[in-house]
Amino acid sequence: MVDIPNEDLPSLATGTLNFSLEWLQSNIFSNIPTAQVKYIAVGNEVFLKDPFYTPYVVRAMMNLYQALQMLNLVTSIKLSSPQAASVLSLSYPPSSAAFDPYLHSVMIPLMKFLHDTGSPFMSSNIIIFIYLIKIKYKIINNKEHISLDYALFRNQNVAQDGGFLYANLFDASVDAFVYAMEREGFQGIKIVVSETGWATGGGEAASVANAMAYTDNVVRRVANYVGTPRQPNEEMEVYLFDLFDENEKNGEEFTSNIFIGYSHNYMVIYEFNYLR
Repeated sequence: MVDIPNEDLPSLATGTLNFSLEWLQSNIFSNIPTAQVKYIAVGNEVFLKDPFYTPYVVRAMMNLYQALQMLNLVTSIKLSSPQAASVLSLSYPPSSAAFDPYLHSVMIPLMKFLHDTGSPFMSSNIIIFIYLIKIKYKIINNKEHISLDYALFRNQNVAQDGGFLYANLFDASVDAFVYAMEREGFQGIKIVVSETGWATGGGEAASVANAMAYTDNVVRRVANYVGTPRQPNEEMEVYLFDLFDENEKNGEEFTSNIFIGYSHNYMVIYEFNYLR
């Protein structure tokens, strides 16, 4: 997956087809063989974190799609634009999920593009964020308790949502997007988890032990080649976040500690048990 910076979206949205072709060639394909590029992420979490660029997302994707058509690459390289889990106003239980109504005017054109071009919906499922938000704001009622073990794939029980059973928060968070898209009339769009991870420190439930447990367990989950309860026949595709910590990142301390092994000065913080 290759990401296009948010600040490049206006020029790609308003430029000519030749501009998009030249941008792809000079910024991506001159550095990476086309056979090694599966996805191009057009911006990252724009709608909520960088809303200035919101009007340019789908227009940039359309221009880039035309450029990929010219290069005969639309079958092998797909375009999407990763979205934070917070674009959902409701997410638990998954069957109740819905997009934030204030974002409908931008989410609908995005989903239409993805549906029409056979491209995946990319979601950022940073499970520690989802877990802490639900605990902090008490979104879950007394009958629906989300435990730390449920978030770390260690729960012995399952949560029932209609006819589906959920053994972990990760599966539930992915299916929430499936339900939200179906609620808007878009079925069959594949979900690609463009980011997932757990913090090694800096806040509640953030520790090296929990980060190691989450990373190992999510890798094991994906390696089973089984989909979610809502999409059991759709193999999961997941990208881990991040290789290194982000020691200069602003915000709450734990947000700079979501990474999969190395500190900014190349010290090994933890290793994958799964890969040993």
